[in-house]
Amino acid sequence: MFEALTDKFSLALRNLRGVARLTEDNMAETLEEVRTALVDADVNAGVAREFVARVRSQCAGQDVLKGVAPGQQVVKIINDELVRLLGEGTPSLSTARPLKILMVGLHGSGKTTSTAKLGRLLKKRGYRPLLVACDVQRPAAIDQLEILARNEDLAFYADRESKDVPAIGTAALRSAEKPNGPDAILFDTAGRLQIDKDLIEEVKSLRARIQPDEVLLVADGALGQEAVNVAKAFNEALQLTGIILTKLDGDARGGAALSIKSVTGVAIKFVGTGEKPEDFDTFHPDRLASRILGMGDVVSLVEKAQESIDLKEAEKIEAALKKADFNLEDFLAQLQQIKRMGSMQNLLGMVPGMSGVKVGDLPERQMKMTEAIIKSMTIQERRKPDLINGSRRQRIAMGAGVKIVDVNQILKQFQQMQKMMKMMKGGNQAKMMRQMDALQKQGRSPFG
Repeated sequence: MFEALTDKFSLALRNLRGVARLTEDNMAETLEEVRTALVDADVNAGVAREFVARVRSQCAGQDVLKGVAPGQQVVKIINDELVRLLGEGTPSLSTARPLKILMVGLHGSGKTTSTAKLGRLLKKRGYRPLLVACDVQRPAAIDQLEILARNEDLAFYADRESKDVPAIGTAALRSAEKPNGPDAILFDTAGRLQIDKDLIEEVKSLRARIQPDEVLLVADGALGQEAVNVAKAFNEALQLTGIILTKLDGDARGGAALSIKSVTGVAIKFVGTGEKPEDFDTFHPDRLASRILGMGDVVSLVEKAQESIDLKEAEKIEAALKKADFNLEDFLAQLQQIKRMGSMQNLLGMVPGMSGVKVGDLPERQMKMTEAIIKSMTIQERRKPDLINGSRRQRIAMGAGVKIVDVNQILKQFQQMQKMMKMMKGGNQAKMMRQMDALQKQGRSPFG
């Protein structure tokens, strides 16, 4: 979402190379480009002006520190102001038990899926969540929440006969009052295409009845400033305690994330970055600021790796690599662990200096094709690829829905990878480097 803003910030800061002191004059053009970049990213105009004014007041007259480039000093100042803009510190949920969370938002914002994702996250943190279906307006809303709850092994409550939302909420609370019952109760409410009196009154009545500890607005980050307006209206009516910003993996320009805290005074507590259940996490303003400035987010990258990678499986693969006995079954397991970490573009954004590298969806498509090809093989074929003759290749290609040439390419690249591993085992690194150099000159690399 923030790639364009990152690029524009980088261009703006190029003007400060070589200057010995930060002044009003040499900062003027840079700060104007920063302001323009923010406005182009759909940041509220007033917020953008205030942001630039704070940066200017901190930069003017500062001596450039020895060994520190002027641009780096300004980056540090801009980073600190971005963190302030996004909301300093990592917002936390109430510590009440049971924790009652009222989920509100407009239709299409991802409220029901976010309810299930938050339930999943709370379960990982030791809670026993209960998802309560309070959306009696949208067809199949109850079924959707029930399916999502079942997929994540979460408790679920619904009353398909009643249209009395406050009564449904009260009954759900009563059902949770049992030994070892739920200690986190999430109420998924109805949405509308726009804010109207009926929507607000229904949610107000439910709030009065259940007395939630948290009122979280699910806002569509792709709406830009409209998401900020929606948050403002909901906050005035319901006194929000936090915001969940969804669709941060899309093509939106990021203005909602950068404006919503300043305009509403309500902190972003969680973000949705994709469609998968795991694409949902606590919002860290400092990490997002770092990514916007192209400095990566190593902490989140390590956390994602720890969450996604099966340690026992990784040790098994490592042992196979050391013995040069790495087969296609091992590679499939490795591929699936990488997939669980998310899109390659998102992972690159977490690596310092790599945020500007654009890979599109090509790596994901190549990984899917490779996975399909390996899954079309028998276990014996995965363990001993030499068994795969012409007729087997044809069967594998048909099973994977690809051409025989695709199967041949994967097998050929795998053979080259095996050769390199044997060279490493035998200590012949020089020969291995020549092999890799030859592949690079041909524009190829193992597995894509």
